[in-house]
Amino acid sequence: MMELPLDQVLRGDCVEMMRTLPAGSIDCVFADPPYNLQLKGELRRPDDSVVDGVDDDWDKFTDLQAYDEFTRAWLTEARRVLRKDGTIWVIGSYHNIFRIGAILQDLGFWILNDVIWRKSNPMPNFRGRRFTNAHETLIWAARGPDSRYRFNYQAMKALNDDVQMRSDWYLPLCTGGERLRNEHGLKLHPTQKPESLLHRVLVASTNVDDVVLDPFTGTGTTTAMARRLRRRFIGIERHPDYAEAAIGRARREKPVPLDSVQTTPARRESPRVPFGVLVERGMVPAGTVLTDRQKRVRATVSPDGTLVSGRHRGSIHKMGALLTNAPSCNGWTFWYFEREGEQTQLDVLRGEIRAEQAAVAS
Repeated sequence: MMELPLDQVLRGDCVEMMRTLPAGSIDCVFADPPYNLQLKGELRRPDDSVVDGVDDDWDKFTDLQAYDEFTRAWLTEARRVLRKDGTIWVIGSYHNIFRIGAILQDLGFWILNDVIWRKSNPMPNFRGRRFTNAHETLIWAARGPDSRYRFNYQAMKALNDDVQMRSDWYLPLCTGGERLRNEHGLKLHPTQKPESLLHRVLVASTNVDDVVLDPFTGTGTTTAMARRLRRRFIGIERHPDYAEAAIGRARREKPVPLDSVQTTPARRESPRVPFGVLVERGMVPAGTVLTDRQKRVRATVSPDGTLVSGRHRGSIHKMGALLTNAPSCNGWTFWYFEREGEQTQLDVLRGEIRAEQAAVAS
């Protein structure tokens, strides 16, 4: 068993190479497996990059049983090397993604989302016999149903102008200077994925220094983005030209400054601050009257941190729900108090305490 070959692109078969990796050593897998298409004559690829004289059988699988066996083999190894709380992303087209999804579930992965990459600049269907193929599907899955997987919700929301990120991503194909070409000026790889796609995948589901594995590295979009975002990476590629291009691309990539690369933390990852701490420190002293934003309901703060309203007593969350006849309530964002003549949300004070804690920790 070899040591974990961090920040390398390994040459060889993906299943054989993954078998050399320690179990539970990978935080995230991104896989862009072969489509296994039967292409006749001049070919049209899944990204619509080349079209000319294709007959209508171009998208038939050559051997379904062999393809399923191969898929099961590499997914089995991917699950073995994933940490308990790790996740996997698999991208594909209508030719293969449904077969892969079924095998993922058979092996015990827990599907979290299917994400539609809607291409902003797809190539048209020149023959006019089908709809323009303008999207690909990504399956995002945890190693198992009990995985405490990473999802950087706040980072995704920030990336989307403070609007919750949806599962349909509108991104362009890989074009221009980003597209790698050979010495003849031709595309080095037919389905090179755009950097914007891998940027979003890695920011969504990994953190700094997490180990990312790409078993079908191709020309190295995953490894380049991992290096840029200060993730560790392991690539696997059997084609010598692709492997050489991928490692060269990663080496040329300049990591972003460390002080700017930390992912916006999810609220649940922030240190817990009990409401009683605000009472003890006199930030919201006993006797303070709290109201909702519209001042329709009110309650008084007790020395033990509970709220009192008439005959009722309870936490900031319980009382918010009770007084509004709601099933639940986030008391931090529901309750307001007056500070310097202005209504102030309790959550503002919690943020101030967390900022103090972060400053001490650093």
